[in-house]
Amino acid sequence: MILQMPDFDPSIAEEFGYDVTNGTTFLGVPLMESTNLLNLIIRFAFNLLVSWVIVHFLYYRKKSNGTVGRKEYYLTFLAFASAMFLLIFLMESVKLQIGLTLGLFAIFGVIRYRTETVPVREMTYLFVIITVAVINGLALNISYAELGIANLLLVALIGVLELVFGHRSKVLTGSKVILYDKIENIVPERREELLKDLESRLGLKVESLEIGHVDFLKDAAWIKISYVLQEGETSTIGHITRAKDFDREK
Repeated sequence: MILQMPDFDPSIAEEFGYDVTNGTTFLGVPLMESTNLLNLIIRFAFNLLVSWVIVHFLYYRKKSNGTVGRKEYYLTFLAFASAMFLLIFLMESVKLQIGLTLGLFAIFGVIRYRTETVPVREMTYLFVIITVAVINGLALNISYAELGIANLLLVALIGVLELVFGHRSKVLTGSKVILYDKIENIVPERREELLKDLESRLGLKVESLEIGHVDFLKDAAWIKISYVLQEGETSTIGHITRAKDFDREK
């Protein structure tokens, strides 16, 4: 039996945004459309530039307290911005339904990395980066001036929010849940002694503490402490309360 390739139907190609009336085609698909290609390059470069400005000057910039954004997210944000833009742009080029686009946007928007919980600030910037990519990828029927102003407004808004509220978060804190053995120090009258003992034994500056379960038979109590993080330090297992929970995390 000899299999023959079905005849190419130009009307089907036109439904997916291809202009088959002019230019060279291969199996019914144009080899190159200079206008679409130039539009892709310009918008990709513009999207990458806007994303880099947000990541480098707003997220990663050094703050007054000496802290900076995390390096691993620098690469993540720019990679997300580029990949999401290309996905959205090419999906729009073939006129796929907007529902599928929004569905993918929602999936990426609620993503959670398996190794650690993404901090709120990083998740916020990830959402912003995805939003920028979607705007630049879908806005094919507006002028470059309108597109530029839309991106500028978003960057300006983030800059103002960082300027007004960013400096208020001068101390980054983490948390630990510990099993404390000197149960006589948990009473309110000996709170200062408890703080000094915890700081000397942990080597951390304790910002606040909360006393949980107390076992009088074992003379021990579970205490959750908040402490000051050093520059570049992260806290990813603060929710662990018991040894069995730690074994489950592995």
